[in-house]
Amino acid sequence: MGALWALSLALASGLATARPPNIILIFADDLGYGDLSSYGHPSSTTPNLDHLAAGGMRFTDFYVPVSLCTPSRAALLTGRLPVRMGMYPGVLRPSSRGGLPLEEVTLAEVLAAHGYLTGMAGKWHLGVGPEGAFLPPHQGFHRFLGIPYSHDQGPCQNLTCFPPATPCDGGCDQDLVPIPLLANLTVEAQPPWLPGLESRYVAFSRDLMADAQIQGRPFFLYFASHHTHYPQFSGRSFTGRSGRGPFGDSLMELDAAVGALMTTVEDLGLLEETLVIFTADNGPETMRMSSGGCSGLLRCGKGTTFEGGVREPALAFWPGHIAPGVTHELASSLDLFPTLASLTGAPLPNITLDGVDLSPLFLGIGKSPRRSLFFYPAYPDEVYGVFAVRSGKYKAHFFTQGSAHSDTTPDAACHATSPLTAHEPPLLYDLSKDPGENYNLLGNVDEATPEVLQVMKHLQLLKAEYDAAMTFGPSQIARGEDPTLQICCQPSCTPHPTCCYCPDLGQA
Repeated sequence: MGALWALSLALASGLATARPPNIILIFADDLGYGDLSSYGHPSSTTPNLDHLAAGGMRFTDFYVPVSLCTPSRAALLTGRLPVRMGMYPGVLRPSSRGGLPLEEVTLAEVLAAHGYLTGMAGKWHLGVGPEGAFLPPHQGFHRFLGIPYSHDQGPCQNLTCFPPATPCDGGCDQDLVPIPLLANLTVEAQPPWLPGLESRYVAFSRDLMADAQIQGRPFFLYFASHHTHYPQFSGRSFTGRSGRGPFGDSLMELDAAVGALMTTVEDLGLLEETLVIFTADNGPETMRMSSGGCSGLLRCGKGTTFEGGVREPALAFWPGHIAPGVTHELASSLDLFPTLASLTGAPLPNITLDGVDLSPLFLGIGKSPRRSLFFYPAYPDEVYGVFAVRSGKYKAHFFTQGSAHSDTTPDAACHATSPLTAHEPPLLYDLSKDPGENYNLLGNVDEATPEVLQVMKHLQLLKAEYDAAMTFGPSQIARGEDPTLQICCQPSCTPHPTCCYCPDLGQA
């Protein structure tokens, strides 16, 4: 970790930038609210993220709108709810016909038009399409190095190298082509050597930052790590070193990548000119038990609308601009699009946004304008609308449904066997006192206080108004699948798909 960049944090205090800030947006995968040591985990090794938390703004009430990969990533990059864009139900697969519609405007497109050099490293999971039509180079990113979907959406492979090699023992998709590593639209390797992947992403990111400085341009780096999605992998320096098993090893490597990025920023003399944001796409996959992450004190995890599925760790770090501290203000990944546009001076597109501008909160001149949050399930339906609504400190669940991703916990409401259930009156929780959603304030309506009954009516009205105003876009995922869309480094080879194999020359 950088003693240098930690020292520069103190030196940079009070400095102002004369040009739009560089932006590093780090998005972890399947990381729970309780997985970082700065969020209370007793054995996670995350010193670099701890420094970001100590030197920046740490959010306690930061949310994603859907607790699943594809819709969460679409929301992050567009500031729009996934149902508006058709990014539902579930997630995209390697052979999906659909993807993030090209008419959607991404954060990368807005910043590229504003003079930024834009690059993405890591997991895309927003579609491939014919001839790569939905991939990052067609969505505003000048440079891309990464895997177009989740690394378990292909045949399993060895996940660690030393000592000894650890075979994949999870549920990967054996009938598909090996996962490809793409450099822009070109297959770099198929499959890539996973233990060396994070270091490649760091090297790519260093080059992007250095080239932007040479060109005299600000940069936007979207670093979408595969860590800590199951099955976990890690490089030689991290395997078996964390004391928390494969999950802890992969988290340790992610933290080291954050440190390497910050050291590069410091080496380039850009610390006070660079805004760094860290968060994750959804809660932990508790079905993996100790290999699936930790929700901390929150209920359930990935795939559900309970707090453990949708509330995420989030950090914002910008020396001299964002004062160190903890905020309990409401915020969402949807808000990053309008916030970053505001902070950079980039004009917003003339579209309906579901995010709000958090720049007054970031800069310490105001509070978050967000007053409410609306949560859709992984498989939304216009008939049911949003499953849960948060307003202020209260959250109401109008429908609940368990998920296989949240199996194995002691709470049966989290499990796949817990069916879609309507709640009338809704389940109501005061999250300021009960973030674990243990005590339903409407367990006995006849004994509820007038204040609680008024809160219930307010949340019911919010849901009704929101559902009435929302129009679902045509589902991209329901467009079906076409096996010929699976990326293959040797097109038309046989026997397919096992012939889609190109040695990874980057293995070391």
